[in-house]
Amino acid sequence: MPKIFVALSTFAQEGNEPLDMLNSSGHSFSVNKSGKRLTKDDVMTQARGFDGIIAGLEPYDTEVLKVLPGLKCISRCGVGVDNVDLIKAKKANITVLNTPVVVVQPVAELTIAMIMDLLRQLTRHSILMHEKKWERRTGNLLSGKKVGIIGLGRIGRRVAELLRAWDIDVWGADIHPDLIWAKQKNVKIMPLEQLLAQADIVTLHLSVSDEHPFCLGKKEINSMKKGAFLVNVSRGALVDEPALFEALQNDHLAGAGLDVYAQEPYNGLLCDLPNVVLTPHVATLTQESRLAMEIEATQNIINFFNRRN
Repeated sequence: MPKIFVALSTFAQEGNEPLDMLNSSGHSFSVNKSGKRLTKDDVMTQARGFDGIIAGLEPYDTEVLKVLPGLKCISRCGVGVDNVDLIKAKKANITVLNTPVVVVQPVAELTIAMIMDLLRQLTRHSILMHEKKWERRTGNLLSGKKVGIIGLGRIGRRVAELLRAWDIDVWGADIHPDLIWAKQKNVKIMPLEQLLAQADIVTLHLSVSDEHPFCLGKKEINSMKKGAFLVNVSRGALVDEPALFEALQNDHLAGAGLDVYAQEPYNGLLCDLPNVVLTPHVATLTQESRLAMEIEATQNIINFFNRRN
């Protein structure tokens, strides 16, 4: 029978359904009980000898996959698979699965929450109140703002739809935009350079791609509208953090909201700026979505092995 390793730092904490599914499947399985994201060395040691892995964000690069010769399936609990060397996996006949639909709503909702926090300075006011300081800072309305969405995949489109429900002007930039959808939702598609120069709020919803690499670097950040806000709940590699720090420190940008970072856990210079809202990669970390992702990832790997038998 196939042996399955659950590499996630937490598993079945929001409900027993994933564990019940594994128990009922008849497959042998083992669960990471450290409560921490596994390192590269951890994966190479603990995942050895398993046929399938229910994976989180731990690395599966060429070196890791090389020492896991019996691995047949990686079932990612989440949408992004950039922690997996897909070329090496394909050569080794390792099937890589993910859960792309479940994450859409929680990530879109956090994006909206970040935007509102930045505009109304909720975090800054909360910190002051906890320090017993009654200081009122003038915020901004979302109404009347132009929001630019870079990346119009499932999540980017959902963010646009939520904003359009409030009658907010939404602009979009994408390599292959869905023009029919954009027309139906009244989302204006425009070149990236124009969006950056004119949008009051820019939010990123791209995946990391070797075919179409993207990074909001110093040039792009400096081209953004003065006083604009930036939100990134997608991938840390999409933003040049030193360039962002400089633009925030010199007040070129009014603020930023980040849930992802080039290096995680993050404790860099952006932590020292009062106009930055920082969260520790929690975009999909809701009770409802976490359980749904674990159920889907578990069902994916069970289905994979059932089809093989």
